[in-house]
Amino acid sequence: MKKLDERKKGFEGKFIRDQDLEFKILARRNKYLGVWAAERLRITGDAVAEYCKEVIKADLKEAGDMDVFRKVRLDFDEKSIAITDEQLRQNMDQFLLQAKEEIIGKDSI
Repeated sequence: MKKLDERKKGFEGKFIRDQDLEFKILARRNKYLGVWAAERLRITGDAVAEYCKEVIKADLKEAGDMDVFRKVRLDFDEKSIAITDEQLRQNMDQFLLQAKEEIIGKDSI
């Protein structure tokens, strides 16, 4: 029974570490996305960091990427920035890979 409890604790610990790692990767991806979007939205100075925080916070609204996608899409639409949904998704994917490489390393991907 003791070995079973130890194994259970090990799995729980791994789950917590994996969740923490995923959160860090997504937060970094969203930061990169925020910087990229801010450039296109002509946001400058301290407002870039503030915009990045908004993008990161947008990801906490619901599971998945749609909340972040909708936030940036809406911002682009409001400023009439010509970026297709496909281009936005490609950039989100590119920034996700970049964040993974930086946080867990290239060999782990």
